[in-house]
Amino acid sequence: MGQPFGSESPRAIALFHLAFPVANLAQTKAFYIDGLGCTAGREGPNSLILNCYGNQIVAHVSPGACQPQKGIYPRHFGLVFAALADWQTLIDRAEAKQLTFEQPPRRRFPGEQLEHYTAFLADPFHNLLEFKHYVHPEAIFGAVDDQRVGDR
Repeated sequence: MGQPFGSESPRAIALFHLAFPVANLAQTKAFYIDGLGCTAGREGPNSLILNCYGNQIVAHVSPGACQPQKGIYPRHFGLVFAALADWQTLIDRAEAKQLTFEQPPRRRFPGEQLEHYTAFLADPFHNLLEFKHYVHPEAIFGAVDDQRVGDR
């Protein structure tokens, strides 16, 4: 059995997989590869596999499914960075590549157990991506006595 998140083991027990809708692959590549720094895997006429920080995300051309939602809930996906410097590097890259921030970078719950840095990006197809870093890693899955989840 592998080690849990945050361990020193170089072997992951599983990779995350997510499939999501896009309207075309050229814009997908511009945002995810050129913008975020993902790397391309296999590509078919209507789909593209991307390596997003070691996780598999798959863009599927589905133009009718690319409708904006009102706000960041309920649907978004993203990454939780173990190191603040890595989170900041991604934020700096997104700003340099002029990606669209749905919500700009900010610090939530300063000085509290749930303190974290967060930002939301919107891809060209209205998919929302959240990138965050928790100051206290145990709050990622713990802090169960605190009922605050999200902003609603």
